[in-house]
Amino acid sequence: MGSPGGGGGGGASATATISKTVSGRFGLAISTSFQPAEWDYTLFQSFPGLTAPLGNLQPQHIRLQGISQGIPQTSSSTWDFTILDAITQPVLTVADRSPEFQIAKAPPFMYTAGDSGNSFLDLTFAPLAGYTQNLVEYYNVPGGFPAPDGQHASPSGIPITWWGIYNEPNINNNLTPQQYVHMYNTVVPAMQAVDPSLRFAAIELADFSGQAQAWVPPFVSGVNARVDVMATHFYSSCNQKDSDQQVFATVPGFASEVQFFYSQMATNPALASVPVWVTENNVNADFQGANGMSTCNPSQVFVTDQRGSSAFFAAWRPYVFSQLGKAGAQALYHWDFAADAQYGEVNASTSQLQLSYWVDYWLERMFPSSPGAELLQYTSTDNTDLELLPVANSDGSVVIMVANHAVNAATDNDGPGTPRTVVVDVSALGAFSSGALLLIDANTNLANGPTETPVTPSTQVTISLDGYGVAFLTLKP
Repeated sequence: MGSPGGGGGGGASATATISKTVSGRFGLAISTSFQPAEWDYTLFQSFPGLTAPLGNLQPQHIRLQGISQGIPQTSSSTWDFTILDAITQPVLTVADRSPEFQIAKAPPFMYTAGDSGNSFLDLTFAPLAGYTQNLVEYYNVPGGFPAPDGQHASPSGIPITWWGIYNEPNINNNLTPQQYVHMYNTVVPAMQAVDPSLRFAAIELADFSGQAQAWVPPFVSGVNARVDVMATHFYSSCNQKDSDQQVFATVPGFASEVQFFYSQMATNPALASVPVWVTENNVNADFQGANGMSTCNPSQVFVTDQRGSSAFFAAWRPYVFSQLGKAGAQALYHWDFAADAQYGEVNASTSQLQLSYWVDYWLERMFPSSPGAELLQYTSTDNTDLELLPVANSDGSVVIMVANHAVNAATDNDGPGTPRTVVVDVSALGAFSSGALLLIDANTNLANGPTETPVTPSTQVTISLDGYGVAFLTLKP
């Protein structure tokens, strides 16, 4: 009957039968994000050792989103890169040393009422284009650029190749889709004039109901500048009161949105082979506003959503990862690296690793995006509460992920989940010489992470999950 796979066991049983038939390629990179600003710029000064766990995530093109005092142009004639570079310079030394610098906002003086969410003063976007050219000169041109207050140049000399053009234009600064297209078509050539090797991510949409449908078609039909990535953002909630059931129910919609992006991009030959990246992702997008109230729900007191780093996340993020990868997305970014229990992979106050860190760490290791893997077909007797992701690697090994997002009660909010036992039938895949199982759940050691345990290969392997969590079964020839 096969060897037991671990976990306390119990709960409803399911059978998953893995086929040797390939249904496509799977290659979804895991990455993470930073938001340099006055409230977090001392992170690496306080915890210089954090560059090690950051690098261990093996992130691709770490995203940098400077806002507020992290925007370095302080007036039309003055610059201060102190806050921005306190985060950017350490990140430039980590992993692929190739972050995505998202030009999230313009300097405050370019708006009608400063940096308060109002309209651009100049809708030709010529001042914005000049600002972006200076950013490229600062990081990529030896000696940087001259300004009335002196010469400004990056101290490291490490160039930045990837750039994102504005953050969530659908909810920032009263832009229309057509104005964003004009912004993009103006800014990108200006930046290329400084450095022709640059690569660009477009839109970075706040992707909720109807937004992709309103913004993607005008961009696809109107863009004439270089596009290397189409990007969007997915959060399952903006209300801590949403139940676990409600939050999980949003995930298939993420995949549908990615498919919509690709269907629209296919209508423009210049975009037909461009990948989709999800450059922000987390459970809950809400944050504390004035007087401790919720930003998304101003009549409610803000409450930190613990599901961003609890066992719930160990079911939710693998579910998201699987659905997005199957839909063809090629990058998935955590928002963000160092924050609180709602957002962080690392606790920004203590530098301690959170459960979300280990989930992302092992997703990247089990499913390395380069060179990717072949997605195997399967059947399952429970596609409602279990998400399966089986792949075959070029070395003959197979990895099968089982994420248990079975909700215990309809009213649960950060509940325990319900136990599930899964019999994984791999008889069609041939013989294997060794196997291992790794579980991430409420029992995972946060300091050291989960530990793989040996599994004796058999035609059937039983995996038990005590509640919310994920299991990775690895079989080697």
